[in-house]
Amino acid sequence: MARAGRMAAPGANLQLTGIRASRATVLGAPMTRFVFITGGVVSSLGKGIAAASLGALLQSRGYKVRLRKLDPYLNVDPGTMSPYQHGEVFVTDDGAEADLDLGHYERFTGVHAAKADNWTTGRIYSEVIAAERRGDYLGGTVQVIPHITDKIKECIQAETEGYDFVLVEVGGTVGDIESLPFLEAIRQLANELGPTRSLFIHLTLVPYIPSAGELKTKPTQHSVKELLGLGIQPQILLCRCDRQIPENERRKIALFCNVRPESVIPAYDADSIYAVPISYHEEGLDREVLRHFNLSFYGEPDMRRWQNIVQSIRAPEGAVTIAVVGKYTNLLDSYKSLAEALAHGGIAHNVKVRLDWVDSQIFEGGDAEAVKRLEGVHGILVPGGFGERGTEGKIEAVRFARERKIPFFGICFGMQMAVIEAARNQAGMTGASSTEFGPCAEPVVGLLTEWSRGNQVERRSAGGDLGGTMRLGAYAAALAEGSLVRAVYGDQAEIKERHRHRYEVNVNFKDRLEAVGLRFSGMSPDGTLPEIVERPEHPWFIGVQFHPELKSKPFDPHPLFKGFIGAAVRQARLV
Repeated sequence: MARAGRMAAPGANLQLTGIRASRATVLGAPMTRFVFITGGVVSSLGKGIAAASLGALLQSRGYKVRLRKLDPYLNVDPGTMSPYQHGEVFVTDDGAEADLDLGHYERFTGVHAAKADNWTTGRIYSEVIAAERRGDYLGGTVQVIPHITDKIKECIQAETEGYDFVLVEVGGTVGDIESLPFLEAIRQLANELGPTRSLFIHLTLVPYIPSAGELKTKPTQHSVKELLGLGIQPQILLCRCDRQIPENERRKIALFCNVRPESVIPAYDADSIYAVPISYHEEGLDREVLRHFNLSFYGEPDMRRWQNIVQSIRAPEGAVTIAVVGKYTNLLDSYKSLAEALAHGGIAHNVKVRLDWVDSQIFEGGDAEAVKRLEGVHGILVPGGFGERGTEGKIEAVRFARERKIPFFGICFGMQMAVIEAARNQAGMTGASSTEFGPCAEPVVGLLTEWSRGNQVERRSAGGDLGGTMRLGAYAAALAEGSLVRAVYGDQAEIKERHRHRYEVNVNFKDRLEAVGLRFSGMSPDGTLPEIVERPEHPWFIGVQFHPELKSKPFDPHPLFKGFIGAAVRQARLV
């Protein structure tokens, strides 16, 4: 609950959206305010969720927000990083391979991220070095300060016109060597902007020590001390904890960290990430942010969207079980957007979606007992992935779904496995495979070397660099009349979805595969690239070459996930 003295005054529940929006522009010129979010003590505290939740709260008060992420690692982007190290790669409409936190930003705010919203140290340095090679620095010595920090400041401020707030999350943990240039850059930028246009929020940990029976504030004090040593004074502290922070501990944190007691905001563990905006509002985070910028914080934001979502999650009317047959099941962050999109499908039907994460390799030994694991599920999903490991197991999972008439959803690599399964087990093409795994007799899936983006043709070679050489970003697909997928999309004739893949289904095998019941119901507008396959005789069987999970939101579930979970609900009633 909100603390005493933090509640809005009686009768202040006013619709002040128009007033607030005008406040951002009337006083002086239109100005964008920057909120910098850092983390300390330990990683994985949830800076991404915190930034996304604050963005959602500011949106609900009528402000226009944009979120971006600064990542300290030296990789140019996460595209070539192992999912076990970094989690999933999020793809934007304009073809950027980005950090998974950008997925949280989109799911919470509905604002589509772009290439300009995710910068790594590697990308910053590569652009500065390229400029030096061109002679842009006129032979001068290129240094971290000012050249790297100036580039970071430029990137933070780029394409921010028209936004009331830009929330900038700094990855990593305060004290890491890697993040120092970013921290120095935001220190400089806050100095240049002044307190009326900049704010520092520091997310930290207040651990509970069972043997002592109390919460400890020292980790937070030390983390803020690290920040102060870098010249940054946070104005708001978000304190991750699993229980109420006593008032005396809150005052202690405020005293030692040089902030107002009201600005020490507890960030409690939540039963759902979608409950976090509600929790932060109850603890006064949005009010403290607006207070800092001298904006009106009276009245209540419209939280009905989040209340309805949380209500659906906490009190579902039923449950379905979905088997996700993948290869990165040991680290579920590898499938972060996928898991959330399935949950969104459950919200749409007011059911709980139980996920059974199945390592596809268990189906490769010919063990009949392994296959039995799929018998009690209401839907089977085969997600994306790269490499040969686990592919035979995925093909077996597709076969099981086809033969047993269980709702099936194949995404990217999953669609390719569905095509190979049809080729091998129905069309008699025993040598059917993907050239990704080496030469094969019947390459039903092969390397894409040329494709169109608008009026341009993009090309690549098999021996080129891996980074950024895939078909990336949003591309159009034409949907066949009378198809299941067209009905799922509300009878749209053309859709636009995000892609991330290097190999394509070979269109030359289309006729042979359609002859055995696999319909190519979605194609690129020029008819050369298969985008969607389905089985008309099956209750619900769809494979897509793109990644629909990247565009799903809790308040706007993606049509394909909504349809898939709907089919699973019908299956559950039959079982």
